[in-house]
Amino acid sequence: MRLGTFVLAAQFPGQGPAEALHRSIRTAEAAECSGLDAVWLAEHHFVPYGVCPSAITLAGVLLGHTSRIGVGTAVSVLPTTHPVALGEQAALLHLVSGGRFTLGVGRGGPWVDLEVFGAGLAAFESGFPESLDLLLRWLRDPVVGADGPRYTFPPVPVVPRPDELDGCGPPLVVACTSPTTVRLAAERGLPMLLGMHCGDEEKAGMVALWRETALAAGHSPDTVAAADHVSAGVVQVADTRTDATEVLLKAMPGWLQQGLSAHRTQDGRPRTMRDPLGYAELLCSLHPVGPPRFCADRLAATSEATGITRFALLAEGSGDVDATLENVFRLGGDVLPELA
Repeated sequence: MRLGTFVLAAQFPGQGPAEALHRSIRTAEAAECSGLDAVWLAEHHFVPYGVCPSAITLAGVLLGHTSRIGVGTAVSVLPTTHPVALGEQAALLHLVSGGRFTLGVGRGGPWVDLEVFGAGLAAFESGFPESLDLLLRWLRDPVVGADGPRYTFPPVPVVPRPDELDGCGPPLVVACTSPTTVRLAAERGLPMLLGMHCGDEEKAGMVALWRETALAAGHSPDTVAAADHVSAGVVQVADTRTDATEVLLKAMPGWLQQGLSAHRTQDGRPRTMRDPLGYAELLCSLHPVGPPRFCADRLAATSEATGITRFALLAEGSGDVDATLENVFRLGGDVLPELA
């Protein structure tokens, strides 16, 4: 089982963006020192929910701050990014890091980002498959052109070639929150990143749908069985469940209230926001929040129910740098050995 951290660069009440980004860098360094497998970076625009506007840029920074650990985006939002530009950046990081970079992509949401970056609502609602397929071709083919509804350009050489290092280029995962996107990823044989709001039963259903769709699309049983999905979650390690839960319920509702309420839709339509306290309580109930043995058992139960063995766990729920680092070190030092 491989454990990694999920870094949102969350801006908690009373903090500035620089503090959140500094905590992100320190978290990645601690994750490497504590023996974790990877650090996964979120991307958001115009909201304090997460203050990293370019996950792939921060990935480059963290690859430079580390030497062993994998670094992935969770995710780079395709509708507001040109797939060729993202593919070029992914190839660059893959090559210069010696293969430590993983590109995670997603559809994002119907946010004002679409208007600011000129993508339009159609890029979110219907344009994701075109963007994903263009990105895939850029990561696999030596020459790429496009003749689609959104992207049209003559064939151009792919420079640098992302497969020069190992013959296959950087791994790619797709964030999936709906059956439509699950099928889209499965048809292309791409593993999923499943969100922290989902419980084991829902994730198991999505994995089953992925497998069924991938097999129907002609992927071999061995390829389907080897799919390396990622389960996102929250972690807080403490001596008791009460202590761990108290840490998160003291800090997370304020962050969620401030962060989620700042989202604006592209067309101004109202969106129902999650109840911050209720959502924090849900996350505490779903994920490894408690003493080391409990956390290990919770992760093992998720793995048994879903078949997923790779985890991206949000460790910054306290909002405090020192507490986050201690949490990461306990995840690597106390929880990980229990899973051996």
